[in-house]
Amino acid sequence: MPAEIIQVISNRADAFGLQRAQKAGIPTAVLDHKTFSDRAAFDTALADLISQSQPDWIVLAGFMRILTPEFVQRFLGKLINIHPSLLPRHPGLNTHARALAAKDTEHGATVHFVTPTVDAGPAIIQGVLTVQAEESVELLQARIHHLEHQIYPQALAALVAGLVRYENGQAQWAAGSPPHTPRQIFA
Repeated sequence: MPAEIIQVISNRADAFGLQRAQKAGIPTAVLDHKTFSDRAAFDTALADLISQSQPDWIVLAGFMRILTPEFVQRFLGKLINIHPSLLPRHPGLNTHARALAAKDTEHGATVHFVTPTVDAGPAIIQGVLTVQAEESVELLQARIHHLEHQIYPQALAALVAGLVRYENGQAQWAAGSPPHTPRQIFA
């Protein structure tokens, strides 16, 4: 993909992504949310730190904090996240257990633009799996994790290539560029 990762930032010093970035020679930063008086103060400092790098995209991966509406608005259309469910179904936590409890026949992951409402941004790509009979939460989680590793790069490649963009609250695909819908099915 013709893109450069310009910085990796985490709120946890022990994040594996920091180690991988450092080995690859990518600049890293740690901004510990526990050192801030509140969520808004942390998000302001995080936004300022991100802005210094002037990124085209801000890709969330394993960042388990809800961002303030002010933060999201500052980067609206540039913030990308992946969620382990077929949004809008099962936003929030414990998605695999919830999918099994609901007896869903399909489950998956969604790469989406981040909006101020958690897990409600427009989908870019969804990967779909058939839920197996008697599947455990752990097995389903592992299968979804593998699927996430397939669809996240696909979505990012489409963004970098200019095939999809955030417009009027929707993920807009360029004419003639697949997948005109956010759904891609994987076995």
